[in-house]
Amino acid sequence: MLKKAEGIVLRTIAYGETNVILRLYTREAGKISLMARGAKKPKSKLRAIAQPLVYGMFLYYKSTGMSTLNQGDPIDSFRFIREDLLKTAYASYMAELLDKVTEEKEINPYLFELFLRLIQHMNDDNDPEVLIRIFEIKMLAQAGIKPELNHCSRCRRTEGTFSFSVKEGGFLCQLCQHTDPHRIHIQPRTVELLRTFYYLNIERLGEISLRPATKRELKLVLESYYEAYSGLHLKTKRFLQQMESWDVDG
Repeated sequence: MLKKAEGIVLRTIAYGETNVILRLYTREAGKISLMARGAKKPKSKLRAIAQPLVYGMFLYYKSTGMSTLNQGDPIDSFRFIREDLLKTAYASYMAELLDKVTEEKEINPYLFELFLRLIQHMNDDNDPEVLIRIFEIKMLAQAGIKPELNHCSRCRRTEGTFSFSVKEGGFLCQLCQHTDPHRIHIQPRTVELLRTFYYLNIERLGEISLRPATKRELKLVLESYYEAYSGLHLKTKRFLQQMESWDVDG
């Protein structure tokens, strides 16, 4: 059966000398894998579409086994991301995170739109570190590990100053902070952003500029929380950390 889907290539896997397996996230079919036969050949009509992070329309033969790509028409290859190694690392990390926390053929147009819009914003030169923090926060629910962001995770207090507790799974107010000596001290702005990013309508996302200290706090909270609860070990995360350290050193 011939099917058509709008999708983004999350990753590619070499298969034999000339074939490539494409891992796609699509609007119509969720996450799927397609065999692109002969895509590694220099003159293959599939060569342009069979690349990581290419956004396009995919025409494929659906089968009970591995579906086969028949035709692909690129819409955007996100050239400005590809020309920047650090941005490529950020985008690849987002793609692997999406791949790891979604099930095969689980249709979710919202996740597709979220991923597409954030990649487009990154390609338009918005701060990639802010964009991946938004993506990480929004993927918490998909991963089944959403923290308590609306009130204190112990007493449900909504007013006052807050810290973040990995152990308690969310914010702690000043009256409950004694319950976790390892809580993460964060500024009120960081508390506000964690909540705002989670509920943000991605269609309303504009350019966001954050102070380095605020970005460090967001990163610390989310990295600590994912490490404690997600069980994920992402290859792109290690590469991204290395790239970020080089960027700081430079």
